Amino acid sequence: MEALKDLMGYLLPAGTLEYFELVNVLKDKEGLVLFLEEKNQLPEEYKDQKFHSKGFYPEVRVQDFPIREHKVILSIRRRRWEDPQAGAIVSRDWDLVMKGTRLTKEFAAFLKEVLR
Repeated sequence: MEALKDLMGYLLPAGTLEYFELVNVLKDKEGLVLFLEEKNQLPEEYKDQKFHSKGFYPEVRVQDFPIREHKVILSIRRRRWEDPQAGAIVSRDWDLVMKGTRLTKEFAAFLKEVLR
């Protein structure tokens, strides 16, 4: 299983597996759809506070580089968390992640544009 994770690390944008899990792969008439769900790890800036997972934002599909002549779509589900006392919803700030991780600027810029 570790070898598969290592391989996926080369095929996905750098740093993706640090925050997302590959939960499914589907081959359809358009190509490959890789389903990614954000891990249930509270963003660093909220780690000392009490939040609980509140599910996911709607799926976003991003076209990525082809693999062996197959079009690749990344189906991304970002997680959100709730402060049960205040009712505030928070999610990971991708601008911060870009600065502190190995996510490429191109991938982060694309996500920022799509997720507005």
